[in-house]
Amino acid sequence: MKIAIITSGILPVPAVSGGAVENLIDFLLDYNNRHQLHDITVYSIYSPRVESHEALQSKVNHYEYIKADTLLAKIMKRLYKWSHREGYYFYTIEYYIDCVLRRMKNRQYDAILLENRPAFALKLKDNTNARLCYHLHNAKLDTTAQDALAIYQAADSIITVSDFITQKVKTLNPADTKTVTVHNGIDLTAFTPTAESTLRRNDWGLDADDFVMLFNGKVNPQKGLMELIQAMKLLQDYPQIKLMALGSTFYGGNTYDDHPYARRLLKEAEPVKDRITFTGYVDYSQIPAFLHISDVAVIPSVWDDPFPTTVLEAQAVGLPIITTRRGGIPEEVSEENAILLDTDDRFVENLAEAILDLYQHPDKRARMAEASRRRSQLFEKDTFAGNFFKVLDQLV
Repeated sequence: MKIAIITSGILPVPAVSGGAVENLIDFLLDYNNRHQLHDITVYSIYSPRVESHEALQSKVNHYEYIKADTLLAKIMKRLYKWSHREGYYFYTIEYYIDCVLRRMKNRQYDAILLENRPAFALKLKDNTNARLCYHLHNAKLDTTAQDALAIYQAADSIITVSDFITQKVKTLNPADTKTVTVHNGIDLTAFTPTAESTLRRNDWGLDADDFVMLFNGKVNPQKGLMELIQAMKLLQDYPQIKLMALGSTFYGGNTYDDHPYARRLLKEAEPVKDRITFTGYVDYSQIPAFLHISDVAVIPSVWDDPFPTTVLEAQAVGLPIITTRRGGIPEEVSEENAILLDTDDRFVENLAEAILDLYQHPDKRARMAEASRRRSQLFEKDTFAGNFFKVLDQLV
């Protein structure tokens, strides 16, 4: 089968700049390369860092790049902004899909996979005979979405990353049969409890007997870092409880000084600043090392996080998890390996209590850690890719 994958137009594939969606696409392409299943062409934003990537040597996976950062492209995007005022997405994304459509012209595909941009179908449906499949990583298609019914009807198949998103799609059609959940996977060889860490606690000013919590995520209000810092302030009588906050305000390394929310975080953390380390952006390849020097992972999402891979990564390394009952998170963990909290009026207090509970009960942490290792086997990347291609195979 000839398949086109149209990426979101934000980050490049291969995932040389990170990105959860882009890493998942890499898993699909790696699986396809090893099993020689389909002829796949990926349409992606260009980055010079992809040039030497070994993935480009594949005989079955092909890469077509849109150069959006050249001087000419920047001029064209500005012109596009003024001449196309009714776009569905931000004008840079609309410019990107129009470039992809021009590149795809006169090319025949059996199926086209749209990565987290279902509204691309509004332009594609009249310009291709290919079957259209959406891969939804966020709740972008329900009764609240613009042109939702037209987008839904244009799809031949819809793959979501969680039952939470699947149920959102089904608000458009309670009798829906074309939407299926395929849970995300991760590379369990990279995130393994037995690997030797390349970091030591003293590299970051931590002592061997500190109780280290790890927050890993983009620094924005949705991820709950502010609430976690507020919980830390309630635990000032426990100086050995430390927090490492990994992440930046955008992919690639924005500093905390250049973003209003990040500055508010620093101000909130001032009373406990000696117990909180803000690392800024950390390359994805280094995340396992930070997990290995931690005792607990805290994912305090205060929005309906569809299916965050940070939960899977912490689980695979064998960490107890403190997280929330939001979005697809309850599908990733169990009550054996995670403390699940409601994001209600007592969220900060309950978060502090959960942290203190695990700090004071190492035996409980050990049981939860073992449960995490067992549960992680459900989310191996080849299981994800194999299930995903089974769905695509049904399109033709």
